[in-house]
Amino acid sequence: VTGASSGLGRAVTEYVLAKGDIVVATLRKPEALADLSKKYDSSKLLVLKLDVKNAAEIKSVFATVQQKFGRLDVVHNNAGYAFLVEAEATPDESARDLFDVNFWGLVNVSKEAVRFFREVNKPGVGGVLLNVSSMAGLAGLPAMSFYSARSVEGFSEALSKELNPEWNIKIVILTLGNFRTNAVQTILDIKLKSLAAYAGGVIDYMRGAFSPTAGGDPTKAAEEIYRIANDSSIPARTRVLLGADVVGLAKGQIKQLQEDTDASEPLAASLV
Repeated sequence: VTGASSGLGRAVTEYVLAKGDIVVATLRKPEALADLSKKYDSSKLLVLKLDVKNAAEIKSVFATVQQKFGRLDVVHNNAGYAFLVEAEATPDESARDLFDVNFWGLVNVSKEAVRFFREVNKPGVGGVLLNVSSMAGLAGLPAMSFYSARSVEGFSEALSKELNPEWNIKIVILTLGNFRTNAVQTILDIKLKSLAAYAGGVIDYMRGAFSPTAGGDPTKAAEEIYRIANDSSIPARTRVLLGADVVGLAKGQIKQLQEDTDASEPLAASLV
């Protein structure tokens, strides 16, 4: 589990441990899981420092897993963060850091996971890669212009099509809605300066819409993620929408895409 310190990463870590399985929990500040480290023996919970922006640390984590356990069944590619500010006011360095964590971090973990599933696990055992996306992977959201969930979904789809079915590697895109976790407060705590021209607009609405007490139950989400990871019948690539809010958004996007497609069809025929 990457990003295991808070949010659904923490919820999944706790749920999997409660089920009696082994968890390798990775995070930038291992002390954040001190309570779990006291509760569980290192044979059940291995906590490792990992900044997903650091490719060498990613490789080191997978090497440690190989040395200690010899196999790996599931990678929950969960590390990420967000902030709320209009595109025009977003500093380049903030936008680039967001991509370095949310996209390139996920990409580099994915590549190591695929290699491990194919080359370290016994032939045909494979593994499950759970790549975390969000509502922003389905629709562009104001105040989140640089949140790279669409890139995550596109990469995950393309990667799944490159894999040999004989490797038995499954990629699941977890498109998440909002859940009642402290990760939401983390978003609100990142203060980037807005432009006065946008005052009173949709940016303020978005800030008001995010609440740590609103959304789905993180424990129920963790339970479903665990079920998905252990479901041998899932296709080699699948997308799961977790949350009533993200399902509602998806339906709206499907409707809009259908309308755009219908409107474009006559023009498309004329371009032959």
